Amino acid sequence: MSIGSGKRPERVAVIGVGVLGAGVGWNLSRQGAEVVFIEALQPGEGVTNWSFAWVNASNKTVRKSYFDLNVAGMAAHRELAGIIGPDSWWFPSGHLRWADDPAAETKLLETAELLASWEYRVEVFTGAEARRLEPALAMPGEAPVVCYPDEAWVHGRHLVGRLVGQAVDSGAELRSGTAVCDIGTGTDGSVRTVALSDGTRLDVDIVVNAAGPHAAKVAGLVARQLPMRREPGVVTRIDCARVPIGRVMHAPQIEIRPDGDASMVLHSREIDALIDTGEDPSELARMLHESARNVVPELGSSRIAETRTAHRPIPADGFPSVGGVPSVPGYYEAVSHSGITLGPVIGRLLATEIVSGRRDAMLADFRPERFPS
Repeated sequence: MSIGSGKRPERVAVIGVGVLGAGVGWNLSRQGAEVVFIEALQPGEGVTNWSFAWVNASNKTVRKSYFDLNVAGMAAHRELAGIIGPDSWWFPSGHLRWADDPAAETKLLETAELLASWEYRVEVFTGAEARRLEPALAMPGEAPVVCYPDEAWVHGRHLVGRLVGQAVDSGAELRSGTAVCDIGTGTDGSVRTVALSDGTRLDVDIVVNAAGPHAAKVAGLVARQLPMRREPGVVTRIDCARVPIGRVMHAPQIEIRPDGDASMVLHSREIDALIDTGEDPSELARMLHESARNVVPELGSSRIAETRTAHRPIPADGFPSVGGVPSVPGYYEAVSHSGITLGPVIGRLLATEIVSGRRDAMLADFRPERFPS
């Protein structure tokens, strides 16, 4: 089919079943499309499972249109929780952030003031007031602490499982443990087939490239260049008898959040900077663990459970690539950092574009053709 024809696609192959692919496929299935999910691993087991999984717009101030898209992503999560149920995946408990030096504190408060001017909900506490919310924290009583009460965290693997499960129950097909190795096109250049590593070849009308860090390779199958950044991040999960905090937190040198009743997730941009120095991953995990214990002393008896270095799926300019590529009719992209925040809104908007041919104005700055092949 041609992009924008308004004809309902007969079959859509969604390549990559992280939170973005699951969101697109679930929405397409609800609109009557025949969906085939294709995932080299298992749904939600890739970058989605090794994301800090923080739903926010407070960290997205570099461009107002990107901020607005993330605000819409937060709203889409709340709507989605009402449709599929929030249990096991949706945790809208808010976010705390503080710094440890005057320059960083000034920047923190300037950002909070900007966000407030954009009508984003912001509260500023002292450290002493923040400890009333989170008694397990160790921080100076006079330190300014910014609270973003509408932010949340998500259990990405559970969300993906819920979306894919509902789509499959409605007739979608899941092919996991196999990768796409070729995309066939017709004489007019439009998508016709996908070939899988298990030897299967599927007839399709539409391909959605939601392959995360492998998106450039999938784009290459249709002779498209999709430039991607290389930004690895290390995430550690720790086990503890009791999770002593209830919110996402950005403390100096460490980011922490709950991950269920007896697990927490740790990340740090400062530790990420050591990945390419040759530092042993177990040492990076130890450093994350030590930093977390400094912020939450109760974690002294916790233990490191898992550590993984994942590559963030970030297009070269840092912004999402979402939509159809006119030079390859039937080929669409859903590639973005912050996929956890953006998954529900990109899933809805791109599915509507595929089915109806109408592109939402919210995606105007994020067209794939800004990267010409």
